[in-house]
Amino acid sequence: MSVDQNTVRHIARLARIAVRDDELEHLAKELNSILDWVEQLGELDTSDVEPMTSAVETTMKMREDEVTVGNLQDEVTRNAPASEDGFYVVPKVVE
Repeated sequence: MSVDQNTVRHIARLARIAVRDDELEHLAKELNSILDWVEQLGELDTSDVEPMTSAVETTMKMREDEVTVGNLQDEVTRNAPASEDGFYVVPKVVE
């Protein structure tokens, strides 16, 4: 895959990044080198590599599932612009 100056301009517009015309060629070269590097990663044999979520094996600490504070509807809805029966009142957005 090759990135040209028009593609860089399009990506910059989508990302809402201001890019001057004299920067386009340099950015296209950088993006092409990044894409080449990603293609090299695709050539690696990863069939014996197990999927992982972290580089360091960790386990979650378990704790008892217990309610520490409850029945706070009045405190939670106190700062709401409008509330009714302990719930937030919001404007209808779908008709």
